[in-house]
Amino acid sequence: MQTENTAELNLLWGSLILEELARLGVKHVCMAPGSRSTPLTLAAAKQTKLNQHLHFDERGLGFMALGLAKASQAPVAIITTSGTAVANLYPAIIEAWLTHVPLIVLSGDRPPELIDCGANQAIIQPAIFAQYAKQVNLPTPDINIAPQALLSLLDDAVSNQSQPVHINCMYREPLYPNEPIVDFSRYLAPIASWQQQATPYSQFAAMNTGDMPTADALARFVHGKGVIVAATLAPEQQSAELIQLAQKLGWPIVTDAQSQLRQHPGAIGNIDQLLQQPKAQALLAQAEKVIVFGGRILSKRLISYLNQQNWKDYWQVLPQQQRLDPSHKPKQVWLAAAHQFAKLAWPRSSQANWALNLVQFNDELETLYQQQIDNAEFGEAQTIRAIATRQSDSHQLFIGNSLPVRLYDMFAPITPASASVFTNRGASGIDGLLATACGVAIAEAKPTTLIIGDISALHDLNSLAIARSVTSPLVIVILNNDGGNIFNLLPVPNEQLRTDYYRLSHGLEFGFGAAMFGLAYNQVDSIEDFIESYEYAMTYAGPSVIEVSVSQNQASDQIAQIASWVKQH
Repeated sequence: MQTENTAELNLLWGSLILEELARLGVKHVCMAPGSRSTPLTLAAAKQTKLNQHLHFDERGLGFMALGLAKASQAPVAIITTSGTAVANLYPAIIEAWLTHVPLIVLSGDRPPELIDCGANQAIIQPAIFAQYAKQVNLPTPDINIAPQALLSLLDDAVSNQSQPVHINCMYREPLYPNEPIVDFSRYLAPIASWQQQATPYSQFAAMNTGDMPTADALARFVHGKGVIVAATLAPEQQSAELIQLAQKLGWPIVTDAQSQLRQHPGAIGNIDQLLQQPKAQALLAQAEKVIVFGGRILSKRLISYLNQQNWKDYWQVLPQQQRLDPSHKPKQVWLAAAHQFAKLAWPRSSQANWALNLVQFNDELETLYQQQIDNAEFGEAQTIRAIATRQSDSHQLFIGNSLPVRLYDMFAPITPASASVFTNRGASGIDGLLATACGVAIAEAKPTTLIIGDISALHDLNSLAIARSVTSPLVIVILNNDGGNIFNLLPVPNEQLRTDYYRLSHGLEFGFGAAMFGLAYNQVDSIEDFIESYEYAMTYAGPSVIEVSVSQNQASDQIAQIASWVKQH
């Protein structure tokens, strides 16, 4: 057992780990305080290639890292101490695994002799994230383990990895090194050339995403009436290319809230509501072919449509191999970036422009929304449409789960420009939404808006501390309908059960919470006040909170009213 110069060797290993992760593309490291992770913390503190972010709450820390990784399109490292600190990362790790976001957890841990014997803050940390993270369980630092073995292990674990990796780091005490610095030159001699370079020790070629369809296959596929579905697509998928594909084929493109195309004038954005309209249903029933870009579709009506149609050909295009079809339809899955697949040499369809009437139906719904939402009573859909109308391609929009993302999916306006849209729809939890949005805002320093419900905001209130570190415009719009009123849309047996066990009315406001964290705050109850507050907040260099106060039934009553009109026309 290596005991001499333990603290110094611990720090050396931590420094090697952080340096190699930086060379592997990590740009940000998120840290929570703790003693057992000291070798990693001290290594990160002196690492000049990494942007450092600190937060006292590991759950929020994990979600901030998730947002940073989504927006920066690069892996993000997370450093925690031992014990339940690691467990608090679990929700963010699940979301990252399901949505293919590369988080790298570096957890400090007790050495083997202090596990399962009553030692303080010691739990069994290997495999703590089950199948939701790739495991790398390091031994305690030992002078007999060559540094090149450590580096090559890290390279193999992280290279080409699009999902979380958990690197568990066992450290013996002492953890805090003393001066003078120990001479490890002999130990490091085998990696001397690596120390003089800036590339990883072992370099892996990028993985081939797979074959593309032949010209004959494309010609056969486009023969007939088809539909293009833009499902969940990250901004880097460049989904605007799908509009060009739709125009080339002469097929309609229908869009999900998370496709980056929901507001695009060249798309059929109102598909969720159109699938309630008899004339649109009849037209769409003629479709024989479908190509779905991405997965995790939000609209249950669109999911049902894809399931019920008897498709002659069903193609799906995904950036990585996944099973993303709860209907389990037989299909051809292609592995490619959406924009690359769209740029293939597609011929024009034999049934081009077969569904042109969908454009008219889609425009008619937009006119309806202007009349029945924009010019009607103040409410949640009206607020979301006002926000969406004021976005540009230099903005970022993070939409919370539960009602906000559904209202955007159903009622978002058609606009000439729109923001990059982010969501957490892997596990679709309401936890960590504020922290994730903060990470998105920090990564690119672009004006960012978060639309979040009151229960979700209460769930992540600690993350207002993270918001304080944002220096670009970050507008946190809290839709406060006093509880989880998405349950108004669900078939709960009776109103008493809905009130007592589902909606959880709280009677709380967020002004004092914003004040506690020193954030600018405004409460509004009219669209005029909201627009004035929002437009000002978007010019403010830093975070601000706008609380939108609405009644419990406003959104659900409006959804039912609009659905009734759509079904009759």
